[in-house]
Amino acid sequence: MLTIDDLRVDYRAGRDAVRAVDGVSLSIAPGEILALVGESGSGKSTIAHAVMGSLPRTASVTGAITFAGHDLTTLSERQFAKLRGPGLGFIPQDPMVSLNPLHRVGRQVAEPIRLHTPASRAQAEERAVELLERVGLPHPRERLRQFPHELSGGMRQRVLIAGALAAEPTLLVADEPTTALDVTVQKKILDDLANLARDRGIAVLIITHDLAVAGDRADHLAVLSQGRVVEYGTPAEVLGRPAHTYTRTLLAAAPGLTVRPRPQAEPAAGDLVRVEGVTRRFRLPDRVADDGWFTAVDGVTLSIRRGETLGLVGESGSGKSTLARLVLGLDSPSVGRVAFDGENVATMGRTRKRALHARAQLVYQNPYASLNPRLTVRQIVREPLDGFGIGARDGRPARVRELLDQVGLSASVDGRRPAELSGGQRQRVAIARAIAAGPDLLVCDEPVSALDVSIQAQILDLLTGLRRDLGLTLLFISHDLAVVRSIADRVGVMAAGRLVELDDVETVFTRPRHDYTRLLLDAIPGQRFGDLVNQAGTR
Repeated sequence: MLTIDDLRVDYRAGRDAVRAVDGVSLSIAPGEILALVGESGSGKSTIAHAVMGSLPRTASVTGAITFAGHDLTTLSERQFAKLRGPGLGFIPQDPMVSLNPLHRVGRQVAEPIRLHTPASRAQAEERAVELLERVGLPHPRERLRQFPHELSGGMRQRVLIAGALAAEPTLLVADEPTTALDVTVQKKILDDLANLARDRGIAVLIITHDLAVAGDRADHLAVLSQGRVVEYGTPAEVLGRPAHTYTRTLLAAAPGLTVRPRPQAEPAAGDLVRVEGVTRRFRLPDRVADDGWFTAVDGVTLSIRRGETLGLVGESGSGKSTLARLVLGLDSPSVGRVAFDGENVATMGRTRKRALHARAQLVYQNPYASLNPRLTVRQIVREPLDGFGIGARDGRPARVRELLDQVGLSASVDGRRPAELSGGQRQRVAIARAIAAGPDLLVCDEPVSALDVSIQAQILDLLTGLRRDLGLTLLFISHDLAVVRSIADRVGVMAAGRLVELDDVETVFTRPRHDYTRLLLDAIPGQRFGDLVNQAGTR
């Protein structure tokens, strides 16, 4: 279906050129799933964009990419446009960038149907509803009228996948297609891709940094490092008998394939946070719910002990982030009470609420979106010091350097802006800013979901070390149960706004009581090869 022969891609940077892909040769047969695995900068996405004809003008390409009798490296944009859709389907990584914020979801999913099939507007809309339902989007007909910003990150990603499938392509290129998805939705999407490959003979090229996903789903894996294929084979060969040092490094860091040792919790000294019978309801403009109201959090009661890491897991829309906002005092419950260090958050005055915001800080999922792109690293990290009036003014530059050192960043980055940093570096800057005010509680909302597995492991180790050294309490929110298992002391499982299970981490993972928890555990990728990888690691 697709043959890549000695592909080289260079990016021009002034008078210099950077080689992103260096002599890659691969092929994909009809019905086959090939996974390209590697960290950011390894050349995975460059290969995907070369196949799709969407490389920037600064790129120069040599070698051949053959699809449907065409060498894609020689086609004009007009010729490429005829192949995209019914021939080449593409699932991009970042839905907030890829979806048009001015157009409703229904129009964007129906567009390829109208372009490549004789369907009428009404038929295209019905087909769009079917596709949104197929990718697991709740209330698909109502979603047609919504704009991208009204959906969660996981929902937006599902819209992109629906659009890619709309014209029924023969080759599907999926660039990190499940990074932002819950494990159950991820499993469903990957099942759909596998069924398309098996039943319709569609070839699938998956680009991912998640070895667990690749191992579960791919027929063959190609491991890329610095633009070259360093290892190729079946999942059993690559994961069970890795030959290259780089592959072994990736395997050691993959939470879905290996069980990392979890730090032991310090003895609890009372509760820092208590959530008592909390419910939060929102009025919906499109009346998605029957009564026009949506219950995001429904009667939740829990506590966060001082010095512990409480993991909070569940799918998109389960209420995790809403509960975090209630704990931080950024929102107020409709019913119930949230107490921080014994004080009711909802009744705090302005001065006490300001003090709370210094003591309880938030690390967001996407550091590129949460960091001000116009500020330098030193300005970003210094902001809380100036805002809360912490320390003498002339001592703050030294404090910024100390904070950067605490999160493992060199002082040489302090003059850079977020766009000049890697994803892992940006997240370290976000953590440095969060601990600058000396908080007691750090709320981490999906802090590693967009990072490579090796960087993921580094950030988890960093958070664990900061918790130990600074006496922090952590509320760690994630849809990735494998990640939560490696860092949390206790785990709370949320479903449809309710807390359905709460226990120590090993009890939840080995003896779950609730059916929903078992469903989440069964959907964790990598279980097919987990034992094989752990055995390989002991050899």
